[in-house]
Amino acid sequence: MIGAVALEDAHDSTVFGSKAVGLGEATRAGLPVPPGVALSGPVVEAVASGDKRVIEDVKALVRPLGGPLAVRSSAADEDGAETSFAGQHLTLLNVPTAEDVSSAVREVWWSANSDSAISYRQRVGRFTRPSVGVVVQALLGPACAGVMFTRNPVNGAEELMIEASWGLGEAVVSGRVIPDHFRIGRNGEVRQRTPGFKEIAVRALPNGGTAEEQVASDLVERLCLDDRQLEELHRLANRCEEVYGPARDIEWAFADGQLYLLQCRAITRAGPQGPAPSGGPVEVIRRARLFSGLDKNDVDKIAALFKERRFAAGETVIKEGSGGASFYVIVSGSATVTIAGEPRAILQAGDHFGEIALLDEGARIATITASSELVCQGLTLWEFRPLVEENGLIGWTLMQNLARELREAEQALAALRSQSTQTSGFQPGEH
Repeated sequence: MIGAVALEDAHDSTVFGSKAVGLGEATRAGLPVPPGVALSGPVVEAVASGDKRVIEDVKALVRPLGGPLAVRSSAADEDGAETSFAGQHLTLLNVPTAEDVSSAVREVWWSANSDSAISYRQRVGRFTRPSVGVVVQALLGPACAGVMFTRNPVNGAEELMIEASWGLGEAVVSGRVIPDHFRIGRNGEVRQRTPGFKEIAVRALPNGGTAEEQVASDLVERLCLDDRQLEELHRLANRCEEVYGPARDIEWAFADGQLYLLQCRAITRAGPQGPAPSGGPVEVIRRARLFSGLDKNDVDKIAALFKERRFAAGETVIKEGSGGASFYVIVSGSATVTIAGEPRAILQAGDHFGEIALLDEGARIATITASSELVCQGLTLWEFRPLVEENGLIGWTLMQNLARELREAEQALAALRSQSTQTSGFQPGEH
């Protein structure tokens, strides 16, 4: 299938994203990378859209990896020296089998279109439609893992900085532990060993996903890397700089006694889900005031652009003040609306929110929080704007609807002012 290849065959970062191409380069150079495949932006888009043929092709490509799996984002502009998107684009660990990959890929696609990622794009001047590739790899069960910088990221000194903890490296990168800290000179001399405080380890669960596990008391402050492992990390750092160039940010893991490279990028400056509930956005679009007056063909064109997105109970869907680019229709579940921390409304199946984000690049005016497991159909401005640009009638209808909304809002405000004046007893002309 075009656009889905083994990692060693991923060459073009504009197609597969920086992470996939970097891992492909590492694989070709003989670095110890877990086996995996790369999915291009268009393939990820097709999977997120529910294209059954593409989904089956991806499953067939992924099955030889076995399970469990790690599913990681690989956007075309991710992991650069100026913008890393660290913490913005999703990584899903312990996806049980190839049969579960399509839902994980869809979540990764949505993470690149989330409010936090859009806000980051606005902040760094890259407010463009993201092309998000995906890397699928065999998941390791590491004894310890962490991050390594081949140059001191604080002062630029020519030394290795290593942070390490028990279990999966998520405990380190998410800040859930105080990791062990090591400084190593370029000649391999260990200059500093500082034990951390590692009360938990992130481990894979038997049925998918990860969980925090309490670490035995005698391991909490014990160094998790010995001299032999530090030597191996030193050699890996040198090889990565030979392949990629200087100043690298490396994620690594030791599993079954072997060191693996999980990711290498430039140092940046300064449970299984069940089937989706049935139902689509067409009827809600017809009821939404923003889209009123559109004919059936136009409604169908818009509805075809929607993609499913799920949120866990308590998860923030959109955040007041953040940038946004998505409109959502609730298929099942409920959500609460707050403004400045004050509850304003409860949304249920059939309700929608975020439509203004389809038309401008402004901040969200409210926070929406899932009060139960929430399933939505979502539409981003990246898909919607070209449709409007190509169809003047849709654009004119939206403008009329917005003008009607504005007129009604002005009339309501005038009525409130009049009511306030009458209540206070003040009459025009009185002093």
